[in-house]
Amino acid sequence: MGPDDEPLAEELGGDGRADGQSLGRGIETIAAAVKTLPSGPGVYRMLDRRGKALYVGKARNLKKRVTTYTQINKLPYRLQRMVAETALLEVVTTHSEVEALLLESNLIKRLMPRYNVLLRDDKSFPYILITGDNEVPQITKHRGAHNRPGAYFGPFASAGAVNRTITALEKAFLLRSCSDAVYASRSRPCLMYQIKRCAAPCVGRIGPEDYGRLVTQARDFLTGRSRDVQTRLAAEMQDASERLDFESAALIRDRIRALSHIQSHQDINVPGIDDADVIAAQQEAGRTCVQVFFFRAGRNYGNRAYFPSHDRKLGVQAVLSSFVAQFYDNKPTPPLVLLSHSPDDRPLLAEALSQRADRKVSLLVPQRGAKRKLIEHALSNARDALGRRLAESASQRDLLEKLAATLGLEALPERIEVYDNSHLGGTKPYGAMIVAGTEGLIKASYRKFRIKGAPAPGDDYAMMREVLRRRFERAMKEDPDRSGDLWPDLVILDGGRGQLNTGLEVFADLGIADVALVAVAKGPERNAGRERIFLPERQPLLLEPRDPVLYFIQRLRDEAHRFAIGSHRAGRAKAISQSPLDEVPGIGAKRKKALLLHFGSAKAVSRAGLADLEAVSGISATVARRIYDFFRNSS
Repeated sequence: MGPDDEPLAEELGGDGRADGQSLGRGIETIAAAVKTLPSGPGVYRMLDRRGKALYVGKARNLKKRVTTYTQINKLPYRLQRMVAETALLEVVTTHSEVEALLLESNLIKRLMPRYNVLLRDDKSFPYILITGDNEVPQITKHRGAHNRPGAYFGPFASAGAVNRTITALEKAFLLRSCSDAVYASRSRPCLMYQIKRCAAPCVGRIGPEDYGRLVTQARDFLTGRSRDVQTRLAAEMQDASERLDFESAALIRDRIRALSHIQSHQDINVPGIDDADVIAAQQEAGRTCVQVFFFRAGRNYGNRAYFPSHDRKLGVQAVLSSFVAQFYDNKPTPPLVLLSHSPDDRPLLAEALSQRADRKVSLLVPQRGAKRKLIEHALSNARDALGRRLAESASQRDLLEKLAATLGLEALPERIEVYDNSHLGGTKPYGAMIVAGTEGLIKASYRKFRIKGAPAPGDDYAMMREVLRRRFERAMKEDPDRSGDLWPDLVILDGGRGQLNTGLEVFADLGIADVALVAVAKGPERNAGRERIFLPERQPLLLEPRDPVLYFIQRLRDEAHRFAIGSHRAGRAKAISQSPLDEVPGIGAKRKKALLLHFGSAKAVSRAGLADLEAVSGISATVARRIYDFFRNSS
């Protein structure tokens, strides 16, 4: 559920406003908390009656800031709804407003409160690493913390950009990319040497000193001294030609071409821009796209688009302020960040980023010159990306409206759950749930269920019954008032009338009467395009093969099938990798290793006598008896 979604139905009037009784409870909760609040800086959290965070905010003066939430007539409807849902207010005091901002951004990313601006797609960025913990450095792609010794270059916007750059660097500087284990085991050059992408230091085709020069050249190139590197290479090529060493000259020529190839793919290079990020936000129809361009050592390392979740009435400055604080919560900040708009509290934000980076960070909003051209370019990209996202969203909403009309639903289904099962001859059965909404597939909400019951082999009805019961019993326990995002508007089951009846039985047992339920069965001979849609108390629907609603349902069913099969395969692989010793109580990794080293296999352990088990180092008489009894009782 996004920050502009509706909360509890009983707490809202027809226009979406919170009713007086709910507001009164929320105001009383906040007013009681205000009495004990300090007047210094800190962070406050508003929680609902289930203890889930609704909002996280910072304040220079906690008492003064939180008091504003009791002045209900001055609040917009969105914040009135938030106050109505507030059952508890928690506070953390800080030494300064800067500390409060840093803590606020960290808590928002961790708790994901629905009334905050939320940066959901925030994966780590890839870097290029030239290792420094071995005699012959390796060039490789790296994600995560920079714990390994070496030189890191990045971030790059995508793994593809890193892979292309590493390939070109291999051609230009002939550095090895193989792992240390592969490097140590080589007795002759590998294919990378044959295709002129490695100097083969593993077998001595290049000496340590010459290889060190190649590493130095690569580092110089990646730190912005590319002109010096190319000048030196051009001089070496000329010298080789004059010595009539045309083979060496051709090799150096290919290296120069590889460097030119890298530069041709980093085409937005601006004088005066060394290490900087360019962040531009475009807003339309209540949605915001934030484009981030990465410049390092004067080169463009690519860009990525973000679509933060926020209230539709929130201005671009407020969205950008929260985005920047969350974006750099777990990433190194460059010394310069160029912005399209001045965010709220820009000086405070710059101070907080400087404190986190342990050096000065400047937040600039350029108005003219080369830096402004960079902003305009980023804004153009943001505008195009937002247009595509809005078109996709409109198309998705149109499909959902047609689906609702086809199935006779009262309203557009904003959350659809699709269920499927997977097993191999009844063994290792798994159930799977995928989720789709107005923005498409919601992969973060996918769930897999390891079937715990013991149905007859291949009893799909029993498996579906268990999955649905577990899923909705949990929803009834965790969200009985349906104020969160645990409840679907439509449930689709893979199967025919039998699966539909199974789902109806589960819903009847649990007292669920307001969730639409349908089943989709493949046509004769499992012919895609001739699916039948089974609905309660109605004849099956048979849509035209080219009907977009049928195509949409097929996509959902196929995605559920793909996820179910993937869950089943992962479960089988895990089961195969497990050892019978894992099930013995009191046997940890150390004792398991000792047993396997002594007997050679888990099967041999299971057949061992009591005296043999006691002879193993680290296995006491008590533990030996436990192992002996376990295998005798389970056989």
